[in-house]
Amino acid sequence: SNDIPGWYQRRVRGLSMDSAIGFVGGDYVVFITDSTQARSILKLESDVDKILQVDSHKMFSLSGDCGDRENFANYIQKNIHLYHYRTGLTLSTKAAAHFARGELAQALRQRTYEANVLLAGYDKDEGPSLYYLDYLGSMHKMPFAVQGYASNLTLSIFDRYYHPGMSLEEGMFLAKQCIEQLKRRFLINQPDFVVKIVDKDGVRTLPSLTV
Repeated sequence: SNDIPGWYQRRVRGLSMDSAIGFVGGDYVVFITDSTQARSILKLESDVDKILQVDSHKMFSLSGDCGDRENFANYIQKNIHLYHYRTGLTLSTKAAAHFARGELAQALRQRTYEANVLLAGYDKDEGPSLYYLDYLGSMHKMPFAVQGYASNLTLSIFDRYYHPGMSLEEGMFLAKQCIEQLKRRFLINQPDFVVKIVDKDGVRTLPSLTV
């Protein structure tokens, strides 16, 4: 509606019912996403994997419009693969994040992707890293990040428990705290979550956390 201020419409578009959480540990990055696909008041699926493996040591966590997030993630993934096939070189996590940010910024002038992205990776020289990108094309390197309405419930947990160099055991405790708060306090029912990790051994799925 024309009566709704533009800044408020942009703020609402920047939030979604998808819960995407990421944090950097001592030698790894963990992603936690809900596995629910909903539209309006209806739940359509409950086993959706919203974390896309870009290559052996990089992964995307996606939130926002289902079509946009799938199209954008696959577009970035295929172009990174094409770059590798053409040159024989592998993009670093930082380079992949800048490429994704550039594509989001360019799309603002054409057709905006209603998708927010967390990009994580492990580089031999740099170690683990996490980048926050939103649909407006902004990008920041972060120690931890949350996208969606889940940020209202979980950022305080990071303020209390997060510290650089966390062990994997400490990271799993932190992940359980976040999932517990979402299940207890979030109005939207998100019963199942996908947990993935990237470290020197690559991307892999961790067992579902029980809380």
